[in-house]
Amino acid sequence: MSLSVNASGDKSEKVNLTGPDRVENGMNLTLIHLIGAVTLSVMLPMEKGCLPAMPSEPNRVPVAKESTMEPEKEAPDSQMPRTERQWKKKLTPEEYTILREKGTERPFTGEYDKFFEPGVYQCAGCGAELFISDAKYNSGCGWPAFSAPADESVVKESRDTSLGRVRTEITCSQCGGHLGHVFSNEPSPTGLRYCINSAALDFEEKKDPQ
Repeated sequence: MSLSVNASGDKSEKVNLTGPDRVENGMNLTLIHLIGAVTLSVMLPMEKGCLPAMPSEPNRVPVAKESTMEPEKEAPDSQMPRTERQWKKKLTPEEYTILREKGTERPFTGEYDKFFEPGVYQCAGCGAELFISDAKYNSGCGWPAFSAPADESVVKESRDTSLGRVRTEITCSQCGGHLGHVFSNEPSPTGLRYCINSAALDFEEKKDPQ
């Protein structure tokens, strides 16, 4: 360091860097210039409204996922007629009159009136099992008579006043077909008589086990 006198007569110190101090000072200046250049290169595009482009992702092709839903299963009665036209095509004229129009066959003319073979009586409209032969008895009324259905759930009871008096109508729970009527205070094990039209029934014979 040395002293110098300026024009006004004031003394000032003058620093002379030599050796390692000069090298270090030069490196600091270089680093400052470098940082400034980098900052300027970033700020200029931003001032112009331009941002560096970001690398775009490659186009992805959507992959179809396998469905985990099970196919819908058809209802057990999917083949059952849905319209009266379909019922007419499926049933005989007598069956249609009784099952769909609530008709009644003449007494003592039905196929199963005096029939007592072992087996199961089914609905002629949909095949539902309605009565078993063990519940059938000879009531002398002119129609097949049963003391009870195969199960309480297979038949439906409804109030019937069509003849000017109250009766209890019996219909098939599955297809709604008219079967006949049920009467109480009868000489049967249950005190009931299910008076059923033969044309409303189909019979499946019970085979003896071999």
